[in-house]
Formats: sequence, structure tokens, C-alpha cells
Amino acid sequence: MRYRSLGQHGPLVSAVGFGAMTLVTHVYDEVAAEDAEAALLAAVDAGMTLVDTADIYGDGYSERMIGRVLGARREEVVLATKFGGNQGADGQLLSGLGRPAYVRRALDASLERLGTDHVEVYYLHRLDPTTPIEETVGALGELVTAGKIGHIGLSEVSPATLRRAHAVHPVAALQTEYSLFNRAPEDELLATCAELGTAFVAYSPLGRGLLGGSVRGTADLGPQDWRRGNPRFQSGNLDRNLTLVDALAALAAERGITTAQLALAWLLHRGTIPIPGTRRVANVRANAAAADLSLDEAVFQQLEKLVPPGSVAGAQADESYLAGIDTGR
Repeated sequence: MRYRSLGQHGPLVSAVGFGAMTLVTHVYDEVAAEDAEAALLAAVDAGMTLVDTADIYGDGYSERMIGRVLGARREEVVLATKFGGNQGADGQLLSGLGRPAYVRRALDASLERLGTDHVEVYYLHRLDPTTPIEETVGALGELVTAGKIGHIGLSEVSPATLRRAHAVHPVAALQTEYSLFNRAPEDELLATCAELGTAFVAYSPLGRGLLGGSVRGTADLGPQDWRRGNPRFQSGNLDRNLTLVDALAALAAERGITTAQLALAWLLHRGTIPIPGTRRVANVRANAAAADLSLDEAVFQQLEKLVPPGSVAGAQADESYLAGIDTGR
């Protein structure tokens, strides 16, 4: 496993981390507890030191599982969790989740569920439009001083918001969706992170599973799988996107690797830290192995030709999801 710095002054973490959203039911349909726990342990055994979760994943279930399963191995991981992503019945973000008092309460609750007295990274999951980012980051900075968090992270914020936040306290990591199938961060966000010394952590690095190769039609999605409402998984769009996946699979096969490994290698080549999630042990090990691949520049040039920006059919997500993303406008 190769390692990268999580920000200019952050800890060294595995070049490929583990995203723990997939460990809970009602996101990608049912998951057996024993399978989720086995995947988590396999990730740590494979050298994935960055474990990423959030308080809303399973309404705290993901955090409790991590706390229970990794209790004796806490020092082996760089633990990251998030707050401020709670939604109301209408699917909209709740207001006030970036206020200092809420930040402190949310962290204490997460620490209790995780069974630890600190986390290495604490992310604001979504920007609170009712609270200036300076106030939220100021509160996070106080928690750094108190030793409850090691570093500050932000998720799905614009370059302008990142700059405002960084002026108050260094932001170690910026997490947003980035993959061969979602190229929006290339417009400005990647460059801003590089300028500020902020690590870019790529969530959903396998295109919500499309690049993993397991989805060949809506029949492959369980009845509760939220992707059934995602535009990219609608029948016409899905057919177009699977054509792209097949082209990538052919290129990966030429190199003796999986499509998922090829997609992760591309993100590593871009200087990011991808955090794929899975509840299957074999996939965990394959994802970890992607960190050690050595591919020549010609492969990445071919990838750009096969999947240029704008070639994927369908929006990144539905309107309610996109409404919670800070675009700076």
C-alpha cells in the first residue's frame, strides 16, 4: 500500500481509503451485518488506514459498527467522520447544522458512537446556508485546540467557500464526488485544493457502482436501492453509460486488471485519495491493490479519449441531492 499526506500538515494515510456508507442498509439495499463487518476488517488488514464515515450513515449505525469492530485496532486507522448532512422529510438539508453549538453536540455524539475520544478528521458534510462558513470553521478550530479533532475537513463546497474557510483555519481535506463519470471538480476545485495544500478526497470514485461492473440493468438494483431514482441509472441513460463501461472494461482487461482498479488508478494519477466503499471482501482487496498499480501515461491518455468530460448520460443526482451542494452561486 502506498501512502499520501492528508493535507499539507495532515497525517499519512493509505492512498486508497475505505468509505463506510456502503456498510449500512437502505442506501444500496440490504446488507448483512456479518458481511459489513468482514469488509471493514478486510480493509484494515489490506492496509487501508483511512476509514471514512458520517453520523447520518444508518442514523449512526455505521459509526457504532466501526467503534465496535475496530475498537482494539483504533490506533491502526485514521478515522474521519462527518456532521451536518441531516435532511428533513422533504429531502432538503435542515438549517442550523453549521452553528457552533450544533457542531460541538454532533461531535460529542459521534465520539460516543465511535467509542473514542477524538477523530483525526471531522468534516462538515454539507454547507449550512444559514451559518457563515467562518463561524462553523471557527468552532471546528476550537475543537482542534481542545484535542477532540485532529484536522478540519469540508465536503461538497465551492472553491470560494473553501478559500473563506481556509482563511480562518487550515482545511486539511476537501471531499467531493469525483470519478471518470463525474468530472466537475476539474473546473476549478482541484486547482484550488492544490494551491491551498488541501488534500482532495474522492467519494463515489466508482461512479456509484457503475465502474465496479456489477450493475448491468435496473434488475441489479434492490427495491430499496436509492440509485433507482438516480438519472444515470434510468434505462436510456444506463444503456449509454454501460457502453462507456464496456469500453473501459476492455482497456482494463488488456492490462490484466479490473475496471474498478483502472478507475481508481486514474484518480490516484490525478493526485486524489479515493475512498471506495463495498460490503464484499474480494472487492475490498482488489480496491486496495489498485494503490500499487504502475500504469504508463498512454493508458491515462486512452482513458481521456474513452470517457471525455460530458460523455456520461444523465445528471449526477436528482434535484434534491444537488440542492445541497455548494456551487458558490
